[in-house]
Amino acid sequence: MGLLVAVGVPAIQIGYVILVEHLLSLLPARTQRTLRPGLWLAPALAFLATFLIYPAVYTVYLSVLDARSAAFVGVRNYVFAFTNREMLIALRNNLLWLVCFTGLTVGAGLLLAVLTDRVRYEAAAKSIIFLPMAISFVAASVIWKFVYEFRPAGAPQIGVLNAALTALLPGFRPVAWLVNLLTNNLALITVGVWVWTGFCLVILSAALKGIPAELLEAARVDGATEWQVFRRLVLPSLSPTIAVVATTMVIFALKAFDVVYVMTNGNFNTEVIANRMYKEMFTSRDFGRASAIAVLLFGATVPIMIANIRRFRQQEAIR
Repeated sequence: MGLLVAVGVPAIQIGYVILVEHLLSLLPARTQRTLRPGLWLAPALAFLATFLIYPAVYTVYLSVLDARSAAFVGVRNYVFAFTNREMLIALRNNLLWLVCFTGLTVGAGLLLAVLTDRVRYEAAAKSIIFLPMAISFVAASVIWKFVYEFRPAGAPQIGVLNAALTALLPGFRPVAWLVNLLTNNLALITVGVWVWTGFCLVILSAALKGIPAELLEAARVDGATEWQVFRRLVLPSLSPTIAVVATTMVIFALKAFDVVYVMTNGNFNTEVIANRMYKEMFTSRDFGRASAIAVLLFGATVPIMIANIRRFRQQEAIR
C-alpha cells in the first residue's frame, strides 16, 4: 500500500500536468496565460478545501446541533462551554499554561542562548538542552510520572523528586505532585517547559548569532555594560524572533493535550480545553459540545495569527 501511494501520487501529478499543458496548447496564447496559474493551483486548492476548509465549516455546523447531530440547538453548546464547571476549570488552566508555559520557555530559551553563546562547550550544552525535543510528549510524560511518583511518608520513595527532597531536607514530607491542587498544574507545565526550552534556545541562538559582533564590540568600547548591551542592542535585535517563538509557544499552550492526558487525564482540576473536547467527543459522545469547544479553541488562535500576519507585513514594508 505504501509503495502504491509513493508511486501513484507522483504519477497522478505528472499525468495532471501533462493533461493540463496539452489542453492549454489547444487554446490561444492569451487564454493560456490567463488559465495556466489557476489550473496549476487547482490541485493544491482542492486539497486545502477538502482537508482544511470543509472540516472547519462542518465543525461549525455540528457545533449548533445536539449531541447526536440530529436537532438544531443554536448557541446552547457555546453557553455550556462558558458555564460548565469543568469547562471553566479548563479555561482557567489553559490561561495558566498560556502565561507560565510561554513565559518560562521563551525566558529560559533566551537566557540559555545568551549564556551559551560563543563558549567552548556551546555545541554540547545546546545538544543536551535540545535532546528532550527528540522524544514524544507521551514518552516525556511517562518519564516525568516517575519523577513525580508519590509514596506515603516513611515508605521508600521511588519518585526522583520526592526521593531527592527527602534525602536533602530532613523532615520533608513527600508531596503527591500530580494530586495536590497547589502543585499539579505547575508540575504538568514543567514537563512542557522541559521539552520546548531546547526549541526556543536553538531558534533564539541562531538569531543571536545574526547580530554583528562589531556592533556589540563597539558598544562595549564606548563603555556600555553587558546589561546595557543586552537591553539596548541584543533584545531589540531579537524582538522579531522572540515574537515568532512566543507565538509558537502560545499556540502549543492553547492546544496542550498529551501531557495532561497521559499524566492526569484532566483529574484533580488539571483539565485543559483540548482534553475536555476529547472527553466530550469520545467519552460522552456529544458531538455538538465537542465541536463547539473545537470552534472556541480555533477562535482563540485566530487573533494570534492575525497579529503575526500584520507584523510580518510591517517587517516586509520596512525592508
